Amino acid sequence: MRMRKKKWAEPYLLSHPELVLPSPEEYKGTWKSLFGTDVLHVEIGMGKGDYLNTMAFMYPEEGWVGIEKDRSAAATAARKLIEDETKSGANERMIAQDAVTLTDWFAEGEVDVIHLNFSDPWPKTYTHKRRLSSQAFLEKYRLILSEHGSIRMKTDNTGLFEDSVRYFLENGFTFTEFSVDYRRNEHPEDAITEYERRFMNLGQPIYQLCAVVRREE
Repeated sequence: MRMRKKKWAEPYLLSHPELVLPSPEEYKGTWKSLFGTDVLHVEIGMGKGDYLNTMAFMYPEEGWVGIEKDRSAAATAARKLIEDETKSGANERMIAQDAVTLTDWFAEGEVDVIHLNFSDPWPKTYTHKRRLSSQAFLEKYRLILSEHGSIRMKTDNTGLFEDSVRYFLENGFTFTEFSVDYRRNEHPEDAITEYERRFMNLGQPIYQLCAVVRREE
């Protein structure tokens, strides 16, 4: 579901370039130096930022970058972080642009974990190529992932999950984690997104996987 456009969003984003980076390509190859870390996470489609902001707080020694092309949603995420006095945001940055240009912002092998949380399923056949787990995006992810990097995906959409499993396998990935009812067990190390909480309250299962590049033995 797309967020209604907020009039305050654009000026808010422009007034906080220290958090929402207007030219992320300037940091290509230097993200870990920026955060002073050895581990870099990137969430693509961060929405209103609940997952990103919480995980960055839970893991302050690691760097976190959130990407969201919906400018109103990105502004909401930024405002939540800025107005939360319990969070410093020192290990977090945001990019309010389309992730299709992902490889312009991150160098080869620079990213350790890519997070895809409740991405748009683009259910119609002719829109499948827009999915964040499609072949076109997987090719970009392979370029920027570190040697032992991973992609962590969660969704409530059965069709998207089933197709994504096929996408990963067909494009040289294998799985280290795989669940069709992820929240059946406790996972305190993994923050719950706003969408996830809604689906859990409805009793809907959460599908989850962790994919890594398949290495030839």
